[in-house]
Amino acid sequence: MDTEQSIQPVKNGFNYKKLVLLPLGILAFLVIYFLPDFSDAIDPSGEHFVLTKEGKGALAVFVLAGIWWVFEVVPIGVTSLAIGALQVLFFVRTPEKAFGDFMNPAVIFIFASMVIGAVFTKTGLTRRLAYKMLIIVGERTSMIYLGCFVVIAALTHIMAHTAVAATVYPFLLSIYALYGEEEKPTRFGKGLFIGMAYVAGAGSIITLLGAARGAVAIGFFKDIVDKNVSFFELSYYMFPVGWIMVFILWGLIMLFFKPEKKVIPGLRERAKSLNAQLGPISGREILAAIIVFGCIAIMSLRSFIPALEPFDKNAIILTSTILFFITGILNLDDLETIPWNIILLFAGAMSIGLCLVQTGASKWLAVKWLVMFQNAHWFVFVLSIAFFVLLMTNFIMNVAAIAIVLPVALAIAPYLNVAPEVILFAALVVAGMPFLLLVGAAPNAIAYDSKQFTTGEFFLYGIPASIILMIVLAITIWIVWPLMGMPVQTAM
Repeated sequence: MDTEQSIQPVKNGFNYKKLVLLPLGILAFLVIYFLPDFSDAIDPSGEHFVLTKEGKGALAVFVLAGIWWVFEVVPIGVTSLAIGALQVLFFVRTPEKAFGDFMNPAVIFIFASMVIGAVFTKTGLTRRLAYKMLIIVGERTSMIYLGCFVVIAALTHIMAHTAVAATVYPFLLSIYALYGEEEKPTRFGKGLFIGMAYVAGAGSIITLLGAARGAVAIGFFKDIVDKNVSFFELSYYMFPVGWIMVFILWGLIMLFFKPEKKVIPGLRERAKSLNAQLGPISGREILAAIIVFGCIAIMSLRSFIPALEPFDKNAIILTSTILFFITGILNLDDLETIPWNIILLFAGAMSIGLCLVQTGASKWLAVKWLVMFQNAHWFVFVLSIAFFVLLMTNFIMNVAAIAIVLPVALAIAPYLNVAPEVILFAALVVAGMPFLLLVGAAPNAIAYDSKQFTTGEFFLYGIPASIILMIVLAITIWIVWPLMGMPVQTAM
């Protein structure tokens, strides 16, 4: 089944999705771009934030990209190219900035992570790991879900969730191959790969090693309120939220994507047989594992060993790519296996995200949103912050979303007697779990490469997942964190 064609409804030679939604995105862009100037955003201190012509242009590109990405009217990578072109053609940013962001270090990290996934597939390490896990979890598809999700969440405690997703992705493909439905979409396939994306995000909030957002947010927090948050303090408060979400997401996946087969008869024996056929681990597998886990170890130790801190994580992980070619593990033909559509997706996401930040559009949005809640109950105010970060992190870098929101939120917090810690941790929880759009996080886009689901399906199922996330966060803020000792309100 050709999934790419199946998601585009064609009737009598006409593609009605393109006929309606493609011009809708263009119309939305033109309307926003040519509307009269919007009113200033004014923060509690009286400072005015003007939405410039360039900022309005950034919002226009932002809306067009959202419509095209959600409904996939053109390939997602092509939408990213449109993001760069529109910025330049409508003088929102210079070509150097608009297209320069396509090679942002974060995009390089995603590329290198996907190369690691390709290496695991080529060397056979993923099949070996998949068979070992299936021997342990058995033949029940519900337990296969759970086993995969627990492994993914656990791995994000020690390595970046992008690298985890890229490494685990071929592992899940090997498991799905044993389901017996070839590559065609099934409920089990949708659940396996959408679940991978969701759980990678949930697990990544628990330590500083799961993603860069935690370290960046703590840095902002220190600069603004002059308080330190340690590695272990973050893990202490995030551990219950992250793991509660992992198991809730497992239940949600079972509800939405209950596998067609309750069990896969003979799977354990088949896994044993296939594992035996692989024979002893080869020298090439050992070499690949040494390169990968050596790079992961160096990146992880940067948080604990000051001497390693100056070494950029993007350069470290890119070194693994170089070593794969030097050692002959990969060759030029293997570059064709890299999903460049996904790389372009994130390149465009970086471009529009930085565009919103640099033009001031994101700050204008944040102030407009948060001042609406400056006289609300403290609990409503904290949830409003979390909700805004949740929406923004589905479109732009979660680091950028936090950087935009924290200064404004922490400026308003004293008026409502809200402790700054609860704002920081609430923002970090939702920033790690963008369940709506592929551009929200690299694991989302990596999962999409499985061709098991469409961007529209991902968005649709992400709505209840996001609602549940907000409910879990609300309970955590009101009950769990105070019981754990977190200050949520300051003294009157």
